[in-house]
Amino acid sequence: MSEENLYTFENPEYRKTFWHTCSHIMAQAVKRLWPEVQLAIGPAIDEGWYYDFDAPFSFTPEHLEKIEGEMKKICKERIRLERSEKPRAEAIAYMQEKNEPYKVELIEDLPEDAVISFYTQGEFTDLCAGPHLDHTGRVRHNGFKLTKSCGAYWRGDSNRKMLQRIYGIGFPSKDELDAYLEAQAEALKRDHNKLGRELEFFTTVEEIGQGLPILLPKGARVIQTLQRWVEDEEQKRGYLLTKTPLMAKSDLYKISGHWDHYLDGMFVLGDPTDETKECFALRPMTCPFQYQVYLNRARSYRDLPMRLGETSTLFRNEDSGEMHGLIRVRQFTISEGHLVLRPEQLEEEFRGCLELAKYCLDTVGMLENCTFRFSQWDPARAGIKYEGTAEQWEEAQRVMGEILDNLGVEYEIGIDEAAFYGPKLDIQYKNVFGKEDTIVTIQIDMLLAQKFGMEYTDADGQKKTPYIIHRTSLGCYERTLAYLIERYAGALPLWMMPTQVKVLPITDRAHEYAKELAAKLNALNIHAETDCRSEKLGYKIREAQLQKIPYMLVIGDRDMENGTVSVRTRKGDDLGAMTPDEFIAKCLMEIATKSKEV
Repeated sequence: MSEENLYTFENPEYRKTFWHTCSHIMAQAVKRLWPEVQLAIGPAIDEGWYYDFDAPFSFTPEHLEKIEGEMKKICKERIRLERSEKPRAEAIAYMQEKNEPYKVELIEDLPEDAVISFYTQGEFTDLCAGPHLDHTGRVRHNGFKLTKSCGAYWRGDSNRKMLQRIYGIGFPSKDELDAYLEAQAEALKRDHNKLGRELEFFTTVEEIGQGLPILLPKGARVIQTLQRWVEDEEQKRGYLLTKTPLMAKSDLYKISGHWDHYLDGMFVLGDPTDETKECFALRPMTCPFQYQVYLNRARSYRDLPMRLGETSTLFRNEDSGEMHGLIRVRQFTISEGHLVLRPEQLEEEFRGCLELAKYCLDTVGMLENCTFRFSQWDPARAGIKYEGTAEQWEEAQRVMGEILDNLGVEYEIGIDEAAFYGPKLDIQYKNVFGKEDTIVTIQIDMLLAQKFGMEYTDADGQKKTPYIIHRTSLGCYERTLAYLIERYAGALPLWMMPTQVKVLPITDRAHEYAKELAAKLNALNIHAETDCRSEKLGYKIREAQLQKIPYMLVIGDRDMENGTVSVRTRKGDDLGAMTPDEFIAKCLMEIATKSKEV
């Protein structure tokens, strides 16, 4: 980062400081307008900021307009932000006097000898570690926007009071703000939670519950297509596919460590405190089940590497506030796999896992929006979040770092992001809203093989413990479907689309010809439907385009006489007349090559 860019939006630390100052300006505006409102927290986030308030009324769009107006005044006042410190006891008394109980609670959670920092701008003072901009004029009065308000539990605890959270976004200039808002408006049009329902890919039912979407026939067909393709690709690369139970006794999870480290995220069947009865849990991951395949008989070094894959249904007890469409769910399907191998095979097999993941992501058109994160442990949480010794972790991270460097992978390091049993490479996907989620993970595990007593007899006759790689090929299919809907605005590439061709007869005389053609297409696994309704052709074409169907075949009397079809695309292009065989060859080529043309 050059010196001249230290104080620009190119610098993520400056962005964070800018947005943090915006949150203080917003809080000051709220207190000016409604002094009775109490303050909670107001951090900068990945895009913008939020502040949580305890107000005796509900914030409406009209309230947000008033807050924006007051914020503009504060920016024009160019008020300096000044840092000060107080001893803990004095800080508590200060916030009690200001009737800010949430701030008092935050201070009381700090050590007795803590020195508490505050930032003051004019009449407004807030508990804050900083840093901040030097004065409010650094934020342009026309460079920010309050985007929404919603409920948020105090400290994320559903047993605590529901507060009101106001989100905002800001930039150094109005042009940058306008460009961002325009991009967000386009992203909203692509939002899978809206578009996926409109296109009838999925739905949700309140009586079934949050995080439990129903895949409608169209969505189910897309996932079936992806799943079959991934399984075929895995088998080409030497994977053995398994099918293991959806639940197990608590004993299995106690061996793996999930019972100690992941119990809150599991659906438990039975009373875990009653040792007189069996207790089961739905599986949150596949690894301890696939280990039993390896343990089914004694293994030799000649058996390794063993590559096991499975299209697994998993269950995770996510917090209700985290549920979102197909992206954050409680039951999902994933292309999971585990490789058992000798130490000298680690780099080659890791390379194979990475190449498979990149191939899958590239084929569906998502790789270009992916970044890589080397997720490591935090030694300060050894024995709490992480199992194993410091030596084991250092060795695993050294080996993984060397592999990534040898493969030329550009990555960021994420401290305290590892699994409890080993470091991992997270492939992060940035969606249309600019938010990053982990889509694929490849993990090196140096602990669980030992826990499960997994061994192999080496060439020298000695019993040795293998390494394990945990990996996914395309990640969670439901989440992938959500990202694909947004990536392509619902117009998925031909090979993925649930309906690929709509046959549109113009007259009643063409109905039989249309049905025969659709049957021929379906027999070749080209998903076709006919529309024989007595509607105007233009209406039927428009409807098919709204359904994002790639091709429409218009059939009139002349087409029947000539043995042709008139081909149109969902983009509105007229490809002219083709024979059915010519059109079929075109479709089969696009499907076989996994063309990303939309």
